[in-house]
Amino acid sequence: MSDCLFCKIAAKEIPSTMVYEDELVYCFKDIAPIAPVHYLVIPKEHIACAGEITAENSSVVSHIFEVIAKIAKDEGIDNGFRVITNCGEDAGQTVHHLHFHLLAGVKMGWGVDAVKPE
Repeated sequence: MSDCLFCKIAAKEIPSTMVYEDELVYCFKDIAPIAPVHYLVIPKEHIACAGEITAENSSVVSHIFEVIAKIAKDEGIDNGFRVITNCGEDAGQTVHHLHFHLLAGVKMGWGVDAVKPE
């Protein structure tokens, strides 16, 4: 999509701090982190949200989770991490391009305000 922020970031039309990239996936640091490690992992293909995952595009989601595991290992994230995706405005989705928040580096609770530095 020509007006999608994350499509532009993946195409390197908008700068970001890249963590990982391959032919299907782009991972970059969140500009407003809520944890010491806060990365966004996105498919390069535009998929609006989890509600638009289909049999035709689900392989990229599987690949994203493989990439998340690789990033966690490469970054030495040994004490655990959290992966979050939001689908729709009521769930807090502000950029309508499927993305997964990879959070780590702090002990997390549970709930909507669960990431709180100690």
